[in-house]
Amino acid sequence: MTTISEVAKAAGVSVSTVSHVLNKTRYVSPEKAKLVMEAVDEIGYIPNAVARSLKLSSTGTVGLVISAISNPYFSDIICAIEAECSKRGLIVFLCDTQDDPDRELELIRHLHQRRVDGIILAASGAPKKSLDYLFECDVPCVLVDRLSDNRFDQVGTDNTAAIRMLVDHLVTLHHQRVGIILGQPGFATTVERTEAFRAAMAEKGIEVPHAFISNGNRSTADATASTHHLLELKEPPTAILASNNLAMIGAMRAVRERGLRVPADISVLGIDDFEWADYFEPRLTLMAQPCDEIGRKAADLLIARIGNKHRPRETVRLSPVLRVRESCGEAA
Repeated sequence: MTTISEVAKAAGVSVSTVSHVLNKTRYVSPEKAKLVMEAVDEIGYIPNAVARSLKLSSTGTVGLVISAISNPYFSDIICAIEAECSKRGLIVFLCDTQDDPDRELELIRHLHQRRVDGIILAASGAPKKSLDYLFECDVPCVLVDRLSDNRFDQVGTDNTAAIRMLVDHLVTLHHQRVGIILGQPGFATTVERTEAFRAAMAEKGIEVPHAFISNGNRSTADATASTHHLLELKEPPTAILASNNLAMIGAMRAVRERGLRVPADISVLGIDDFEWADYFEPRLTLMAQPCDEIGRKAADLLIARIGNKHRPRETVRLSPVLRVRESCGEAA
């Protein structure tokens, strides 16, 4: 196996100079740095990443613990985090929690044992054990999207503003009977959007029947069943608000299965904008979340936390954008 001493000999420099070039621990002139890198390429030297991480107390890696496959909403956030970390020379280990609290904790422990420099987490619906572990072990961590614990840096959408804008839009179209299809119970986003919906409707002087609020939808099939239930009520809602992309898919499926027309028979709108929204007929009115910005900011906060564990905690709520399309009309 080629050694660092052989690299130094081939480059005509000291072993310490080679070390500083490879580890970026001290300034080395461009001329000497070029000689070192040419020698590395020529003799095929491969640095010992484990030894380097022990010396520098850093592995140059971060863990991203998130429901990557089961929730397509996160794909843009994942891409933004990876791109930002890559710019800073960090490698991202992506771990899919499948929104399972036990799997979430197991993955976090594995990443910690493998000495990642920090973790970005989209917490499950029951994240207490995971969050307590991260806090007690003093692991640099940023919570993304689901802002559930002020002990950590957090970044996500301003859910209150998002729901308020959607309700305002519906009320301007004279809708009084509005149903909402919510996501999984326990998620911070579900809790925030439920509270925001009740508050926004109350501010408009509109009482929301209990049956109009459908909680606990874990899948598109659940959202479809919940939408059917809403539409079977004696006085069904004239508009349905889907609180995430999966809820929207389920709601639209139920509307089509009942042979209803959007927006002639019922108006539909929701949170999470995707390219496919423009290919529905009619095109869907949706609240676009700033996914790229969320991902970049999460990476920035984690890198800052890794550099200084004692800096003040930050909670960043980014503004969404309402994209009005044809799926909402005047209330009948």
